[in-house]
Amino acid sequence: MKHLLFAASLFAATSSSAAVAPYIPGMGEIMGATQMRHSKLWFAGKAGNWALANYELGEIREGLDDAVRYHPVFKEGVPVSKMIEKFTASPLKALENAIGEENEKDFTTAFDSLTDACNSCHHAANRGYIVIGRPTVSPYTNQDFSVKSK
Repeated sequence: MKHLLFAASLFAATSSSAAVAPYIPGMGEIMGATQMRHSKLWFAGKAGNWALANYELGEIREGLDDAVRYHPVFKEGVPVSKMIEKFTASPLKALENAIGEENEKDFTTAFDSLTDACNSCHHAANRGYIVIGRPTVSPYTNQDFSVKSK
């Protein structure tokens, strides 16, 4: 009987009725990761590494989906779910097409359109002080963006 009481008290001590809330990334974390993907997308596309560019484009889409899922309305009532679709749908599709066609000229145009869309969205969200540009130097000195194999 002592063992049964000990086991019951041990179980009661280790189980909690209060559920732990799952981790939800903040908008800054999501956008910071998206900015990193934006940079990697540029270097992959400029190197003609279309498989990596396609991967990074998918990661950007996933990050934007997370922003919509976790923060459909941001500070001061900014309708993130509507704004992301409005500003990014067309440039993301153009990037998808350029990558699929392995067309560097179209990739550059579409990349710049996405960058402009990001800045337009930031401005519309009263965050015009966040200005994204075309990366000039890769901060990822440990990643080779050139094509290694198909």
